[in-house]
Amino acid sequence: MTDSAGQPRRTPLTHVHEQLGAVLTDFAGWLMPLRYESETAEHNAVRRAAGMFDLSHMGEIAVTGGAAAAALDYALVGQPSALKPGKARYTMICAEDGGVLDDLIVYRLGDADFLVVANAANTSVVLDALTERAADFDAAITDRTSDYALIALQGPRAAGILAPLTDADLGEVKYYASYPAKVAGKPVLLARTGYTGEDGFELFARPADAESLWASLSVAGSGDGLIPAGLAARDTLRLEAGMPLYGNELGRDLTPYDAGLGRVVRLDKSADFVGRAALAARAAAPAERQLVGLTCQSRRVPRHGYDVLWNGEPCGSVTSGAPSPTLGVPIAMAYVRPDVAVAATTGGAAESGKSDGLAVDVRGRAEPATLVELPFYRRQA
Repeated sequence: MTDSAGQPRRTPLTHVHEQLGAVLTDFAGWLMPLRYESETAEHNAVRRAAGMFDLSHMGEIAVTGGAAAAALDYALVGQPSALKPGKARYTMICAEDGGVLDDLIVYRLGDADFLVVANAANTSVVLDALTERAADFDAAITDRTSDYALIALQGPRAAGILAPLTDADLGEVKYYASYPAKVAGKPVLLARTGYTGEDGFELFARPADAESLWASLSVAGSGDGLIPAGLAARDTLRLEAGMPLYGNELGRDLTPYDAGLGRVVRLDKSADFVGRAALAARAAAPAERQLVGLTCQSRRVPRHGYDVLWNGEPCGSVTSGAPSPTLGVPIAMAYVRPDVAVAATTGGAAESGKSDGLAVDVRGRAEPATLVELPFYRRQA
């Protein structure tokens, strides 16, 4: 998505990022901050204190009308009709063959009022699919991406930083819930959601209020270690938390079951939905691949697309990989054959007398790897 001149779109906060000296990059057609100074420092701030992200590139799609809930039940693999107003749920929209078109968060704002948040690169795909699937329902589908700025405040000190600025009782804002509120005097939809593995909040605000909100939060958090954070830190944070990224762990050629997320598919709901037959068949069939976590003791980092090896032979592929600031070693998520996942977990004997075991082909050299349970990092309750 670019502007009429073919340039990346600017968010309501791009000017702030420029003033802060951020390294900006074209991401899904938007000009976004990759980092400000050190992506490792930004990552660690979110784990230990708090970080603030501009997420205004995400797509916001309103689904409204008397049959909005029924339309979403048909369009998505989950059951948005079961949500109470003020609640949210992670879900997916799939093609007829079960392939994932995008992963989403659906917020129920009222009985006939939903907000669907899509990945920036897939906003138009989701918008088109929802429009087509809602055609026979009393429901209106509206792209409201331009109506929102989205700021995320994430980290163990997020609630303490936000509390003095808002009229909301943050103790009542539960995980995956949202409430209309005021922050620093500005109206927002305040959601307790995020993509970092930490506690935190996402503020859906009017674009005109974005710079003021960013400044107020920055001042409020200055004594608590709050710093701005970019896309690079957001990626290592979500990887440590074992959260899938569309285009890596999720895609048109993968189903929710491949990613170990079959729980989001509500095959038990009474309403039919797009992809139901294919997903039911996939749920009943033996797994063809399994998403696993890998750690490497070498400093050489497994990257997206690198082969995973078992006894020297390819058995899968890395989907995401990076140095882990929290663990201090390179980590990766990868799809591997189920038999390899079992053998690597149980320490099964190598085939044909070999003892190569599990490794990743990092630019022509097999780097030993250890299969670990996802997520790599889980915050303390």
